[in-house]
Amino acid sequence: MKTKLAASALFLLMGSMSSFAAERPVKCAVESAGVPAFHGSCFFQSEKGGSFTLRSAKKGADLVEDISSVSVDVVAKDVAEVRGLTSSGMNSRWGDARRSNKERACWVGADFRVCAW
Repeated sequence: MKTKLAASALFLLMGSMSSFAAERPVKCAVESAGVPAFHGSCFFQSEKGGSFTLRSAKKGADLVEDISSVSVDVVAKDVAEVRGLTSSGMNSRWGDARRSNKERACWVGADFRVCAW
């Protein structure tokens, strides 16, 4: 019984890990209230269903002031929920975003924009 349980747990863990791809360097931009908060190189980690996370390409640095990473979680076609992980570990919800028709690499919310090329 313990062997079956351990094998099942390992299978589930491996399955959850396979939904994430290795991160890779990309160009990205984050804007807040129309003002650029970050534009440059960052690490992009894709997730299942088109979702992704961005973090600074500089080890130990914030992507945006007091924000270590930004996650775009696709919840429906061209609709995502965006969150920022603060340096202190708090997960802050930025709000819903729609994929830009003009620039498909960008997701636009009420007062923010997140792009990854």
